[in-house]
Amino acid sequence: MSETKPLVYLVLGAVDSGRREIVKDLIAGGLDASVNSVIFGSADEATESEVSWTWGDDDTLQADWPAEATAGFFLADGRSDPVDLIEAFKPWAHRVGVEVARVICVVHCRLLKEHPPTMHWYDACIHFSDIVLLNRREGLENKWTSDYQARFAKLFLPCLVEVVKKGRVKNPALVLDRLTRRLSHWFDTDEDEDWKSYVTDPDTIIMDEDEDATGDEEESDAEEDEYLARHPGGGRKKVLPDIRDYLSGD
Repeated sequence: MSETKPLVYLVLGAVDSGRREIVKDLIAGGLDASVNSVIFGSADEATESEVSWTWGDDDTLQADWPAEATAGFFLADGRSDPVDLIEAFKPWAHRVGVEVARVICVVHCRLLKEHPPTMHWYDACIHFSDIVLLNRREGLENKWTSDYQARFAKLFLPCLVEVVKKGRVKNPALVLDRLTRRLSHWFDTDEDEDWKSYVTDPDTIIMDEDEDATGDEEESDAEEDEYLARHPGGGRKKVLPDIRDYLSGD
């Protein structure tokens, strides 16, 4: 655990992908008994034992961090755009005084196999993830799983990919390890920096206070994240499919 701040793990994935079962396995097999953990769930999905989180009127995340908790698992809304949550999660973590340890993505493999358009939704999750856990593989051929795993290597994605068996991961400590392996640098910048600079439109000129508008503009150090980038009108440049269109009963 962090010596100065509690740690929080952001868990992405669609509903019914087995995230809660996996998180409980990670807590039981990957955390020391002295660690006081907490699970956050969206208001529509949270169980009685979880802390409920909601959206504020200003599109901020609203959830109090329990004073006694030293580690937390924050379950994203499995029916919504994950990028909206990711964008709001960083300032929330800074506001409540916790450190983002890792981002975990749980893939509902049957959902992905049956509905190929969800690949784009999962690609967005994976872009921000340090580790990807392949779950809900019942009834799928091994070749499909192997081909999907090979896709990560083909695209040179740095995240780890692990297969979940019966709701359990092979090595919980490996999943919870704090080594950063995500493609995005969204969570890697100093919290004191202007985090909104990461979604600045590339056509916008960023100048130092003492820089003359007619002088030579220097390229901003802040890099634009392809999934967080917005058009001048406010809409995202990359639009994801609505995962609710592919969920049973939705």
